[in-house]
Amino acid sequence: MGYEQKTDVAGNNAPIENNLVVGVTVNKTLTREDSGSVFAIATDAIAITLPSTFLGEYTFINTGAAGNNIITISPQAADGIAGTITLAGTVVTRVGTADADLVNTKATSTKGNSVKIVGTGVAGTGAWYIVSSTGIWA
Repeated sequence: MGYEQKTDVAGNNAPIENNLVVGVTVNKTLTREDSGSVFAIATDAIAITLPSTFLGEYTFINTGAAGNNIITISPQAADGIAGTITLAGTVVTRVGTADADLVNTKATSTKGNSVKIVGTGVAGTGAWYIVSSTGIWA
């Protein structure tokens, strides 16, 4: 899978894929080259393992039946996933605890639940940030 380098105004480089949509039916360990991809997950009990943080992004979409899928996004042991998830008056703030999974809860999952995360390139509690989400993620 090919990718290109993008440079921001501060001179930082990040590999960006051209929004390739990938169906996921088995547990998957992502690489930098997967950055920019959208992962469609229709199978229950799937775990996605992130690479060590870098300046990149991933989007995950639950494409399974309502109440059928639990999706787990797992950072590396030194990395955390931080950010805010807002859903109909409920706000969940993740402080980015290192090695803590982000999970689309099975009982409340619906087709179309999604989360987009962006890497900062700095290990620790703010290694990955949630920039958008739908559905209930804990």
